[in-house]
Amino acid sequence: MFNTSDSLVTTSIVLLAAGILLWGYRRAKPYGKIGLLAWLQSVVLMVPWLVFFGLFAAGVYLNLVGIILLLVTSAGIYIYLGNRLRAEGRDQILRDRAAQRIQDQEASDFRAATENPSDDSPSDAETATSDSTLPEKLPIPDEDIKQIQGIFGIDTFFSTETISYQEGAIFKGNLRGEPAEVHDRLSQKLQDRLGDRYRLFLVESPEGRPVVIVLPSSDDPPPSTLAQKNLAIVLLVATLATTLESSGLLRGFDWFSELGRYGEALPIAAGLWLVLAAHELGHIILAKRYNLRLSWPFLLPSWQIGAFGAITRFESLLPNRFALFDVSLAGPAAGGILSFLLLVIGLILSHSGSLFQIPTEFFQGSVLVGTLAKVVLGDALQASVVDVHPLTVIGWLGLTITALNLMPAGQLDGGRIVQAIYGRKTVGRTTIATLIVLGLVAILTPSNPIPLYWGILILFLQRGRERPSLNELTEPDDARAALGLLALFLMLATLIPLSPGLAGRLGIGG
Repeated sequence: MFNTSDSLVTTSIVLLAAGILLWGYRRAKPYGKIGLLAWLQSVVLMVPWLVFFGLFAAGVYLNLVGIILLLVTSAGIYIYLGNRLRAEGRDQILRDRAAQRIQDQEASDFRAATENPSDDSPSDAETATSDSTLPEKLPIPDEDIKQIQGIFGIDTFFSTETISYQEGAIFKGNLRGEPAEVHDRLSQKLQDRLGDRYRLFLVESPEGRPVVIVLPSSDDPPPSTLAQKNLAIVLLVATLATTLESSGLLRGFDWFSELGRYGEALPIAAGLWLVLAAHELGHIILAKRYNLRLSWPFLLPSWQIGAFGAITRFESLLPNRFALFDVSLAGPAAGGILSFLLLVIGLILSHSGSLFQIPTEFFQGSVLVGTLAKVVLGDALQASVVDVHPLTVIGWLGLTITALNLMPAGQLDGGRIVQAIYGRKTVGRTTIATLIVLGLVAILTPSNPIPLYWGILILFLQRGRERPSLNELTEPDDARAALGLLALFLMLATLIPLSPGLAGRLGIGG
């Protein structure tokens, strides 16, 4: 029977999931039918996993065929809702364009009615900035400021104030159109007038109002230096060594003491290299799609599991939050899917006499891995030791590496995903929350150094938020938000352990 703590954990998970879905509904409701369809997509992605874990906690075990059927059904409904969403979106675009044409016509009539026929009458652009408050001296030359002020208009961004900011200027005013369209038009005008000398950012001010920031292109992210590239190479060599060492320890020997036995450690290490390569290739492929440059990956060697992933910087300005989301999710998606497949295949291939003998208590260390192992291996997990195929170990380690990088903090992949979906303020809060959780886990489990390691890594290297994109106002669609929530949910399912009571009731552990 469940004890009180198990019931509390199960109830907390259900309430948390219900709260997330309710919060998503309230966020989507103001957008009408389009918002509700997008919210239903997030529900469809979340429900199969909630059903799976809920039934598992209740003692009802779906076999592998049942899980696949559940996921295929979910995918089919997701695709159907996506088609409905695109159709509704096309209708909404047509309605918006019609409304915009009416608005433009009204603005044109207004200008015609108020136009002064004298030769010294100000132009539209001059009118848009005639009330601007210009300080005595800006970092940008006066002639460039006048050119920049000329790009604004009544139908894009009505500038009312100009103030100094770093090496550029902030233009306060009123946004007069869709952020993406306005940003494209203003950026094109700026390039036509001043070439590639400046970058135009459309962001939200601390007061919650849209502002335009113009900075010189010299402020673009710098490319990696020779010293940084050399550091990346050193970390790569160190990671190759630590993955071989951890693989050797899994085989029962110290590779550094017995270098000649590298052939025994190589298959496991090669599997980890494959997962790490898939992760980085995911980032690279999506970055190329957006014409973005990435730094060389700075791999993080680990004595415990071989590697903790890699730190990768953007060396280009991001065009929008869509690009930030897609590039950030692509790495964990590629590495995570590959690891998940390796884990499932390894569990299926496991049999008595397989290479690794693992104490079944180890399967209590992850809700996701433990439940999948119970579904595939069944009663074998009631023994004190279970024989598993090497792919099981590789997949498990790969999922752990992926989940650690999906923590919603700073410039980790998870932090970037949260920033892309919910904005810079939210990722600041989730970073603090992640550091607090890691600190508490490090105190409660002093024998496990991983939480302390990641807390220090985030605090000193990755706690800063990603710099704003050129168009920071346009939020990613709710389909991407649903995928981001799913990724964060699976991260938690990978890192959160089963309670001993629930694991014992489910027959995981001798």
